[in-house]
Amino acid sequence: MAANRILVAMSGGVDSSVTAALLVKAGLEVVGVTMKTFCYQDTPAHSRTCCGLDGILDARRVADTLGIPHYVFDVEKEFTRDVIDDFVAEYARGRTPNPCVRCNANTKFGDLLRRGRALGCDGIATGHYVRSFRVDDGRAGLLRGLDRAKDQSYFLWGLPPELLPLLHFPLGALTKPEVREQARQLELVTAEKPESQEICFVPTGDYRDLLRKRLTPRHPALEPGPIRHVDGHLVGEHNGYAGFTVGQRKGLGGGFAEPHYVIRVEPATRTVVVGPQEALNSSRVRVNDLNWFHGPPEPGEELRVQLRHRAPDVPARVDAVDASDLQLTLATPQLAVTPGQSCAVFRGDELVGGGRILAA
Repeated sequence: MAANRILVAMSGGVDSSVTAALLVKAGLEVVGVTMKTFCYQDTPAHSRTCCGLDGILDARRVADTLGIPHYVFDVEKEFTRDVIDDFVAEYARGRTPNPCVRCNANTKFGDLLRRGRALGCDGIATGHYVRSFRVDDGRAGLLRGLDRAKDQSYFLWGLPPELLPLLHFPLGALTKPEVREQARQLELVTAEKPESQEICFVPTGDYRDLLRKRLTPRHPALEPGPIRHVDGHLVGEHNGYAGFTVGQRKGLGGGFAEPHYVIRVEPATRTVVVGPQEALNSSRVRVNDLNWFHGPPEPGEELRVQLRHRAPDVPARVDAVDASDLQLTLATPQLAVTPGQSCAVFRGDELVGGGRILAA
């Protein structure tokens, strides 16, 4: 679908700045929008989050340079409901969430485009390193970014399928150094801006600070509990299972003959189970909260799955799939397959969907 007026989600970083610039250069009518996702009163003045006050100001400066209108949309209510509340609930359940996936699936695309239609926009663009495609039969989809070091398709499996024909990703065929060089040539204020490092709504860098604010006093996730070895014996005590994730080594105490890691979290008994590295291996994965762009895969189909950000994709066979559950066997066992994290599913370079890891 050819878009006449494109809304660009501008975080105030170099990627979204160059995205807007490339679309302007292509002769398209561009509207810049920055999301106000949460209250900034406790945010450090120069926080390196993607959605802080500095980001809003930098996005506006870039929009002025490019000669495009810029708006700030207050999406705090939607973002809190769909991202922050889910983040807190997942940690309370002993799982490790991925808030960027939730933001993309809800706020950054769907909520923005609904508001953007009031501005006459019929397409949306972001600075993700991913490629979009369209074929003659009208099918639209997503491919990995050409720069595998920056590819962000893993974070986009939750997008509503009906949005795919409306999406634009100008950076999908570029590398990060090429993007920065484009920004320098255009003299954009964001050209040398460092990448955001924290979860945007956790500016302190410690997600437990947020949990303490939003969970009820003496919530079990923040209360002491046992640390047990996989063989059952008591190793020690922790000060809240929400501070642990599968594969974690820090904070487990000493006295082991070999390195030990978190193997699983058991919220019902507030237990953190630890063991040696070989206990982290999983060859089967169960996934729920599924989303497919063009229908689910077939049982027996061989696909590739990515089980965490920056991890390589690995071959997997579909053992069973229905509307709410996907069961996979991995060709080779993988370390630290973590409940709550995303399982992105690919056919070659094409992202076909995914879900959240339920168990391994």
